[in-house]
Amino acid sequence: MRLPGRRARSGARPGWRSLRVRLVLFVSVTLAVVCAAMALTTVYVQHVYLLGDLDQRVTNAAERSQGGLQRRTGGATDLGFLNERGQPTGTLAARFADGKVNAAEVVTEDGRQRVLGAAQRAALKGITPDGSLHTRTIPGLGTYRVTAIGGDGVPVLAGLPMDGIQQVIDRLVVLESVIAGVGLTAAACACAVVIRRQLRPLGRVAATAAEVARVPLNRGEVADLARVAARDTDPGTEAGQVGAVLNRLIDHVEASLAERQRTEQRMRRFLTDASHELRTPLASIAGYAEFMNGGSTTIEPELAWHRVSAQSARMTDLVEDLLLLARLDEGRPLRRAEVNIATLVAEAVWDAQAAGGDHDWQLALRLDTPVTVVADPSRLHQVIANLLANARIHTPAGTKITVIVEAATDPDTASGKAPHCVIRVRDNGPGIPPDLLPTVFERFTRADASRSRAAGTEGGSGLGLAIAAAITEAHGGRVEVTSEPGCTQFSVTLPLGV
Repeated sequence: MRLPGRRARSGARPGWRSLRVRLVLFVSVTLAVVCAAMALTTVYVQHVYLLGDLDQRVTNAAERSQGGLQRRTGGATDLGFLNERGQPTGTLAARFADGKVNAAEVVTEDGRQRVLGAAQRAALKGITPDGSLHTRTIPGLGTYRVTAIGGDGVPVLAGLPMDGIQQVIDRLVVLESVIAGVGLTAAACACAVVIRRQLRPLGRVAATAAEVARVPLNRGEVADLARVAARDTDPGTEAGQVGAVLNRLIDHVEASLAERQRTEQRMRRFLTDASHELRTPLASIAGYAEFMNGGSTTIEPELAWHRVSAQSARMTDLVEDLLLLARLDEGRPLRRAEVNIATLVAEAVWDAQAAGGDHDWQLALRLDTPVTVVADPSRLHQVIANLLANARIHTPAGTKITVIVEAATDPDTASGKAPHCVIRVRDNGPGIPPDLLPTVFERFTRADASRSRAAGTEGGSGLGLAIAAAITEAHGGRVEVTSEPGCTQFSVTLPLGV
């Protein structure tokens, strides 16, 4: 059975479809085509040159033969001019009249003349004394280039063998074939070596990708993933570009996996905290119900029923908070209406003052004109109420809590003039511990261990600030916090005209 990722090993032998093999084949075929084209061109040019030279020599031979006949007194079959010096071996001459060959001879290798037979003379028929050149195959002699001239003199035919041209062309073809074969072999080997070296970085990138692919990413904690070496990430090369992109991809995968792990951890902690928060009122309800069913006289039924109702209400509030967070996480749209910020904040402060009269409540409206936002009034009121409740519950009696509302422009925008309003809830209580400050808006985060509580109040579920942050973000705003002993401030920034 073939294992996944087996092909991606760096040591695997490349198949015919690999880039390395295809490049070598492409370069080799290209060089072979170029060499063949050059060889054919050379052979053609050489053949044309040699044939032109032969044609010139045949014409010269015919002219010499005609001149020799004019100086001689022989009859119509006299070919004695072939005995003259300068006649190369294989020179053919013929006398003809009325298109009929009367006599034909050829110079042999020993310098003598030999009379052509009837079949050989028949191959010379049809040649007119107009000086044109013809190629004829003469039995027993081979291929000849012949011409016949007449003019004012005696018509005569002369010819020279073409075997020399063919031998030169054959040798040229053999020589070029040998040179091309050796050159192509050397070029293919050199290309294979160069391409292999040039593709080594790509092989190392593939090996890194294969190593990352073997890491189980779907479970457990993922350690640092392998990276492409810096030498293989040069943006000036194609392989370096691939390596750099792969490194960015691995960085993105690592960041996503880390975020996934953090999300899973938060989810597990969320489920654990939610289970714990729900278990406490459920245990109380079960305990009081057992007292009531057992007829215990330790607790009066009316008090037990009152406690059951209180714990049920507490559990209901917790479930409703969880449902609200779930809806906000899903991005469900909120109800939109124009809300007067000053009126909404003032009502929330009055409610908080009624619930915590032992605190010093201050309201500062730094607004030149009425400011309105398009938002969900009940949810926006819940944001302010949660921040005020947080300040009231986690600070001792007598703490000064100041609520400031002001309008400004957002310097973080491109134009620097985006209008928004800021609601600040400030108290001079003990502050939030520094180690808790980064997670203060996470769900089920509580600071009971370090911030004092007002007497007679119960601890919250740790969802108030998380709900405030989620609602604010759903309205396109943000919540920020700064804290130090003696000064804790929550700032809610909301855009105007949303």
